[in-house]
Amino acid sequence: MSNPFSQRRLGEILTSNKYIDETDIVTALEKNDERIGEALINTGKITDKQLAEALAEQFHYQYVDLESKEINEDIFEMLPANIANKYQVVPLEHTDNVLSIAIHDPFDLILIDKLENITKKQITVFLSAKSDILSILQQSSARSEILQNISEDFKPVIIKEDESGAEHEVDLVENESDAPVIKLVYSIISAALQKRASDIHIEVYADGIKIKYRIDGVLYPATETLDKQYHSALISRLKVMSELDIAEKRIPQDGKFKLRLEARQIDFRVSILPSIFGENVVVRILDKNTISSEFGELSIKSLGLSGKATKTLQKAINEPYGMVLITGPTGSGKTTTLYASLSELNTGYEKIITIEDPVEYELEGIVQIPVNEKKQLTFSKGLRSILRHDPDKIMVGEIRDTETAQIAVQSALTGHLVFTTVHANNAFDVIGRFSHMGVNLNNFITALNCIVAQRLVRKLCNHCKEAVEPPVEKFETSEATLTESTQQQWYSAKGCERCDNTGYRGRIAVMEILNLTPALRGMIINNAPIDELYKIAIDEGMETLRESAERVAHQGFTTLDEINRVTFVE
Repeated sequence: MSNPFSQRRLGEILTSNKYIDETDIVTALEKNDERIGEALINTGKITDKQLAEALAEQFHYQYVDLESKEINEDIFEMLPANIANKYQVVPLEHTDNVLSIAIHDPFDLILIDKLENITKKQITVFLSAKSDILSILQQSSARSEILQNISEDFKPVIIKEDESGAEHEVDLVENESDAPVIKLVYSIISAALQKRASDIHIEVYADGIKIKYRIDGVLYPATETLDKQYHSALISRLKVMSELDIAEKRIPQDGKFKLRLEARQIDFRVSILPSIFGENVVVRILDKNTISSEFGELSIKSLGLSGKATKTLQKAINEPYGMVLITGPTGSGKTTTLYASLSELNTGYEKIITIEDPVEYELEGIVQIPVNEKKQLTFSKGLRSILRHDPDKIMVGEIRDTETAQIAVQSALTGHLVFTTVHANNAFDVIGRFSHMGVNLNNFITALNCIVAQRLVRKLCNHCKEAVEPPVEKFETSEATLTESTQQQWYSAKGCERCDNTGYRGRIAVMEILNLTPALRGMIINNAPIDELYKIAIDEGMETLRESAERVAHQGFTTLDEINRVTFVE
């Protein structure tokens, strides 16, 4: 091995490569608690790739760019992922008795001896950027967890219902050959639960299977691309668990299954869709334990609304009758807002009944009915039965058809307070949705107390968020008012271990609450244009979705990029 010490200093190499100047070196050397390279990276003078190239030159190692290098997953058999993670190295190639590895810290002089001891191989060293090494290790660890290292503590039991509705446990392992694929499925689910994922996406392409998790509303890759050899067995196992037809591969299928993990009972909704390369799967995770911890102290005030919006919503839900309608896309927090409203009303003096698909959280003191399509218990049939059960308040999980919409409106007009949701882009689009369903417009507007349109934005991680200068160039692309925006404080996402280096952890709702005043009711019935309705609503004090989003950004909860992702500029 060459002498690891060089006559050239690191600062000299960096200046000769024109990455920094002498002033930068002097400033970096003043930071006694950091190496010069770390100090230069932390002050933004160089990138970790530029540092790795300079260190490679200083120590006479060859630099390798891991972003452009294909790493064969089998190489981790030579150096297991747990060892590679411990020492922050990546195995590159293996020939005869020689193992090539990439490191980022050449100052660790005994590292090579340790690795040669562990692998019983001769080690050849390459230098790479630390960020590239950590990225590959994160992917390989996830793959290792998915394919091999499922925790022995993760031993879920699948729950099935018989004809009478009674639950019983089912053993999925019919023979020993089934065990590996069951382990694969459980590993995917285990990792998803650990990462707080709401959905698992299994997508098949020409080059293999991509597994992704939706975390806080955004998709992240769970592993590197898996070999297509796993696809058929993986999809078939999910179909068996969901009681779907394993022979049918040409049409979409929907199903569900339930797992019990120690004291936790977790529901899963499965959607299978055929594509040109095979069947894709999306698994929605409904973990009641997670919801329970989130909803423990749930109330209107906990939703993070402005003072005026909080009062508007509280006034609407405390009316003796009428309809409170919440709108937004799938995964926008509509159920959370419904549960917050019901929690405030649940005093025990009134009968509250819900019909949901599914029941996501059990509310004490409230009668909750799950939709059961197989038994012909739909929203409309369930709602008719609820009305014969002497309710005071009713919650309908979602209005999907004309019949349900008409019954809900009639219920609100005949002395009941009805809470429900519908899919629409904003508060005024709801009116068009009900009109297209054939609901009488006069009856609908008379029944309405308020319409809440909402979205969820990702919350900045409290441990790593940074205050930044107002991003003027982004204001211009967002058509924001520069004068007002530059006077406000803005924050950016950085990323740390606590948030899996995303910069975000959790989500918060942004809402516009349309209070149906007499003036607005009259204009809607007279088919006034939407822009006029918006102007009157804003003049009467409505905070738009965009204004709500900007408010939470200024309070340090999210970023301009995030509010641009989920809201439009009016």
